[in-house]
Amino acid sequence: MAKLKSLLKIEGTLDGMTFYKNQDGEYLVKTKSGVSKSRIENDPAFIRTRENGQEFGHIAKSGKMYRRAIANLLADVPDRSKIYRLTSRLNQVKKYDLTSSRGQRKVSVGIASPEGKEALKFFDFNKKATLDAVLKSNYNLDTATNEIIINDFIPQLNLGIPQGATHVELSAAIMNFDFATGQGEVAISNVENLMIDSTASTINLNFSSTPSAAGETYYFMKVAYFQEFNGEQYPLLNGAFNALQIIEII
Repeated sequence: MAKLKSLLKIEGTLDGMTFYKNQDGEYLVKTKSGVSKSRIENDPAFIRTRENGQEFGHIAKSGKMYRRAIANLLADVPDRSKIYRLTSRLNQVKKYDLTSSRGQRKVSVGIASPEGKEALKFFDFNKKATLDAVLKSNYNLDTATNEIIINDFIPQLNLGIPQGATHVELSAAIMNFDFATGQGEVAISNVENLMIDSTASTINLNFSSTPSAAGETYYFMKVAYFQEFNGEQYPLLNGAFNALQIIEII
């Protein structure tokens, strides 16, 4: 696959080459494969290709189910790249399925291992606003009490503040999700809305109820920015600077 360096930005197929634009706005070009679909599906020489295709299809489906389970959290985190980035991360998780044969490895098996959990932990759903860049303060997650505490939090000092932001919201979520069934249950914490100034406070995010569904437990931290206008708060640039990260998996 090659990048197209030209004044002409075209999309389509020409002389056996396919020109297309990826989600980051780059124009790429690749040659058309000369191998027929029938041969790939039946020729023993392409058994590895078929195995890889089966696993890729499974991973893509797993990522789609996971994103659907947290659709409300993602509604104001507008990064289109999260789809293929999550697919790539789940591909790493799948590799920790050490019991299934090639072509049959599953995300649901890989995520059950400590290594699989580490592979997905700290995934940022907005690559342009990672939690580490946005939240410049230590937080303490207690998985026994399901509380997140940030001591002595000062918005002006402890945030990466985008231009135009006047307020910030800090919140958390817990989800139990089963990759084997695609079923998930989400609980949202209290939401702390703060003016971006030099006032220090202790942030305590907790939950009135917690999920009881099957599967692993995922903890999320979210930071969302707003701009006040005539007494009303509006999402800053449709959430372009909002951060959402998986901070723990148990």
